[in-house]
Amino acid sequence: MTEQAEPSFEQAQAELEQIVERLEHGQAPLDEALKLWERGEELYAFCRRKLDAAEGRVEELARRAEQSRPAAAPEAEPGVG
Repeated sequence: MTEQAEPSFEQAQAELEQIVERLEHGQAPLDEALKLWERGEELYAFCRRKLDAAEGRVEELARRAEQSRPAAAPEAEPGVG
């Protein structure tokens, strides 16, 4: 990414979708298409990093939740007691 403020995941994804659409429909001359392709690669890598980080956070939160869950009490056997 460049020196601009970092976009949100949603902004990067929307820009990437626009680039893909332009490239798929052949709406750009060759030089512009190459620049769009390069920008698309940057956006894809950015989105992938964001998704990987989010996945790691979800896994960590799930692990913490599992560790903080009280141990299940053993169930009484039916007919006993």
